[in-house]
Amino acid sequence: MSGLSKSQRSLKAWTAQKWRTKSGKRSTDTGERYLPEKAIKALSPQEYAATTRAKRAGKAAGKQFVAQPKRVAKKVAPHRKVK
Repeated sequence: MSGLSKSQRSLKAWTAQKWRTKSGKRSTDTGERYLPEKAIKALSPQEYAATTRAKRAGKAAGKQFVAQPKRVAKKVAPHRKVK
């Protein structure tokens, strides 16, 4: 990835992580949490539902960025790291 700016490298790595929602639909339409595919697979259905509930509640309150439940955030963190 040499020759690319820091933001270009970050975007390239982000794209390689295959970020999506569990349903495959747009997060803005469903209110689901948008995560790397590997992170979605690592979460139980209950954990994904918990993070989606948090996202929907925050969105209803007018927030764009909403923190995940701590237990879910710890489990997802390794899958979000850009290598």
